[in-house]
Amino acid sequence: MSESVGGATELPVADTVDVRSGPEVSEELLAVLPLLGEWHGEGQAAGAGGDHRFGQWIRFSHDGRGFLAYDSRTWRLTDEGEVVGPAVRESGFWRPRGGGDDVELLVTSPDGLVELYVGRARTTTSWELTTDVLARTPDAPEVSRAVRLYGIVEGALMYAIDRATGDDPLRPTMSARLERLR
Repeated sequence: MSESVGGATELPVADTVDVRSGPEVSEELLAVLPLLGEWHGEGQAAGAGGDHRFGQWIRFSHDGRGFLAYDSRTWRLTDEGEVVGPAVRESGFWRPRGGGDDVELLVTSPDGLVELYVGRARTTTSWELTTDVLARTPDAPEVSRAVRLYGIVEGALMYAIDRATGDDPLRPTMSARLERLR
């Protein structure tokens, strides 16, 4: 039975962002293990509402099984760095496949978009993923394909997301530089 803490019920099985505590890390995670942890920083986004700065927090955690849970929250910033309000939110899973460098990324957003990416670890600290399947609700943003590049450079997590609509070419959508919190 779980105990209540501060009015919230704790789950009987924990996940963790630290390889030194919590459940043992699955060997299947070696291709994505450097992502494990919490990251925070700023980035630049482009879209129908125009280009803008954003702040971001990302958490990659595990519960001992062969995947990383992914949670990302962003907030829109003014040019002066003041918080305007919430922006893009995503959650999903990074799943190494085949015991090698192949990786799948499943991402959902409250905008009604579900993206399934496939790709591979290009090095021990960089990943390139391309959409394999996109599904969207009728009012979700139109996206026909996307590419995500992630890399850890000098200790920082950097990424770029490019998306296309219809037959248009890929266009930069979001990029950021995030520092590890833990």
